Order: sequence, then structure tokens, then C-alpha cells
Amino acid sequence: MRRREFIALLGGAAAWPLAARAQQAAKKMLRVGTVSATQKLSPQWIAFLRRMAELGYQEGKTFTFDFVPAAREEDYETGYRTLAAREPDIVLATGVEIALKSALGATRTLPIVMIAIDYDPFARGYVTSLARPSGNITGVFFQQIELAAKRIELVKETFPDLPGATMFWDGPSADQWQGAQNAAATLGLRLSGVELREPPYDYERALREVLPDYRGMVIVATSAFFFRDRERIADFALRHRIASMFVFREWVEAGGLLSYGPSITAQFARVAEFVDRIARGAKPADLPIEQPTKFELLVNLKTAKAIGIELPTAILLRADEVIE
Repeated sequence: MRRREFIALLGGAAAWPLAARAQQAAKKMLRVGTVSATQKLSPQWIAFLRRMAELGYQEGKTFTFDFVPAAREEDYETGYRTLAAREPDIVLATGVEIALKSALGATRTLPIVMIAIDYDPFARGYVTSLARPSGNITGVFFQQIELAAKRIELVKETFPDLPGATMFWDGPSADQWQGAQNAAATLGLRLSGVELREPPYDYERALREVLPDYRGMVIVATSAFFFRDRERIADFALRHRIASMFVFREWVEAGGLLSYGPSITAQFARVAEFVDRIARGAKPADLPIEQPTKFELLVNLKTAKAIGIELPTAILLRADEVIE
């Protein structure tokens, strides 16, 4: 073999692994998509993207995140149809039940990772088992009905002489309202519910619907729309000098008085790990649906002072975190 031909052959051989690596790298571009009523810069999505980066997925380099906004419930159906047409590798369905329902309506084959915050996916028939979910669904399930009852207990303990309280709820959080009603009846707390409709919600109008005896305390259910409004709601409660109980710490950090529930940012970070396992070849049906086991009570002492409330020492000692 001539020397020139031998060098050319070596050059070509060296190029083979480079070409193979280039093709492999191209295949590694993971495409993830979601439809959400919360903003992409919300704490939970920042937590998701941060954990994806820790797992080696850099947005724009090794994975793409197709984020379709939803201003109201009816936007989920069209949003997921649009998303499915773009053929992502994995679909995320977080928060409200309509997200999962719309995702399943758009695809029965693409892997779906859910965070069921406002409903029970097993009770609603979306999966046959939490341990071995059927079809193309896996993810995380929040026990919001049980947690809604626990929040009523905490309200009763914190304000034993409270004549009555109001709960704001919407269509997606109807189950939480029912759970809170049942707990309030058992504990002897008079609870008035106001359903919020047509985002953006009018909290001033909602308060006007409430009788005076129920205006001293507002309990807010969780839904994507309430979470999106967390700063508005915290400011509303502060301006009206109303004690408030919320679901996630982000409300208390925004100025709310109390919150009790799991860390939503931790659960979105966990979803990134589900995405990673599916990207590596796992099937959704083989990944058990997880439930949070850690719950935190947050108290905003600064807000308590601003609205003229003195909280019991027992509640302050029980709190996982007190904002002063």
C-alpha cells in the first residue's frame, strides 16, 4: 500500500468514531414538553430545570423544553394537541387534572410524567395501581384531600376561638374543598366556601360574598391558577388584615401567614429524575408513582405582627420554619 493511501485510510478510520460520536450526540438531544398555567420562571420549573442540569441535561444543548402556556383550563386541550404534534420524547402533565386528561387525549403512546396535585389519579381511573401504573403514565401524586383536612386541624389549633373561616377554591380544587368541609364539620369549625371562576380571579368580589363572621380567616386551596396568583392573594390578605392558610411555602414567602404541605420544588426536581430514567430506557408502567412523605409547616411572623395577630407558642415551636 502506498504511503499516501495509508495516511488517507488512517484519516478515514479516525473520522469514523468522530462521526459515530456526532450521530450519537444528535440522538441524545432529549425533547421534553409541557402545558402549564404557571410561568416558566416559577420556582417549581426553575427547580425542574436545575435538577435536569445536575443530571447532565443542559437546555438548548442536550435537551429542549417545549413550554406551552395555558391562561385558562380550556387551553390545556389545544396546548397538548399542539405539543403532541411536535413529537416530544416525554410529556409532563402537572397540577390540575385537565392537564393529564388533555395529555392522554393527545397521546396514548408518548411517556407522560405527571404531578397530580389537585386530584387522585388512582381514584379517577387514570392508573390501575400506584405501585405499577398502567399504560404510559408515571410520576408523583400529592395527597391533597388528606392534607386539606390537616390544614383545617392546624387552623383550629392556631385559632381555637375563631367564629368561622372562608375557603377559596376553584374547579380544579373541588376535591380539596370537599375534604376541608368534612374535616371542618368534624372539628366544629364553621367553614364558608367561595368558588372562584374565570381566571384571573377576582378576590375582592369573593370576599364581598362572605358574611362578616367568616372574614377573619381565609384558607386557599391549591391549583395552578391560585399558585400563579400567590403574590396577589398574599397581598390581598395582608391589606384586609386577614389570617391566611396556604398549601405551599411559596405563599408564605410572598407574605401569607401559614402554609402546610410538601415542597413543590422538591417534587418538580423529582420529576426530572423520572424524565432521566425514561430517557435511559425505563418504561413509565415500570416506575411506581411516588407520594411525598415530608410535610412542612411554615409561619410568617412578620405577617402576623402586621395584621395584629399573636400566634400560639405551640404553633411556633411546631413550625419547620418561622419567617421573621
